[in-house]
Amino acid sequence: MDLLATLITAGQFFVVIAAELVLLFVGITFLVGLLQAYIPEERIRRVLAGRREGVGNVLAAGFGALTPFCSCSTIPILLGLLDIGIPFGVCMSFLFASPLLNPVILALLVALVGVVPTAIYAAVTFPAAVVIGWLLGRLGYERYVKDVMVEGRPEPCDCAAGHAVRIRGAFSFAVSLFKQVFPYLLLGAGIGAFIYGFIPEDLIVSLAGPDNPLAIPVAAVIGVPMYIRAETLIPVSAVLLEKGMGIGAVMALIIGGAGASIPEVTLLSAIFERRLVAAFVATILTVAVLAGVLFQVLSVI
Repeated sequence: MDLLATLITAGQFFVVIAAELVLLFVGITFLVGLLQAYIPEERIRRVLAGRREGVGNVLAAGFGALTPFCSCSTIPILLGLLDIGIPFGVCMSFLFASPLLNPVILALLVALVGVVPTAIYAAVTFPAAVVIGWLLGRLGYERYVKDVMVEGRPEPCDCAAGHAVRIRGAFSFAVSLFKQVFPYLLLGAGIGAFIYGFIPEDLIVSLAGPDNPLAIPVAAVIGVPMYIRAETLIPVSAVLLEKGMGIGAVMALIIGGAGASIPEVTLLSAIFERRLVAAFVATILTVAVLAGVLFQVLSVI
């Protein structure tokens, strides 16, 4: 009887969290699609091309925050930015911001952990993306970029298209992206439901609770090789938080997993030399740990 009750509880959690994530994801991606229809990528590239480091880093991080793409899309955009002569440090700010600050991730965080933690998350990761990109540019890490040819150019958007055409395009964009991400959303909801129903709170608290000083760095390191999308990781993290995992460890896990996942690092290895890849991963882990510590400190104030 206890097992049946647990299964029912876990099943109810799965249905609620999956429905919430699906509605939120489709709505946010539709709005982003509209934004991209009216402010096309080509225009953003032209704006970035006319900026030097500093202001360019801020704009590039903002551009990254508006792109709900996986690493498979982020890397080609990065190559395109480098190919048209945008400063390396500016491009790196885009690379850091894109997986950590895109609107889908922020919307999921708001729904699952609240507005204040999400605002703190953005307030930490956005300046970090700006500063890290600027610093890598100043340190001359551009010399570790491989000579990769960019074949083909993206087709320019039809900026004269009417509102109805752009709305249909935004809807198609949302549906297309949803089809790609839907299995990961279900996986995250499923894992979260399992943890919610079957993993004892005492176990999670003992391993990753706020009293464990190693929980934050361990969570940051674990996030990288998990081979899991942020859309999957965030609902899982929300359940871990509810079960007693420290907020610092949860945020370190999200930043480590979303910022330097194995697929992204693998793709970066094709265009960056090992030293730059290592610097990228080390920087993400450092930001994850520092952000985790900050969250943990703020949670007890």
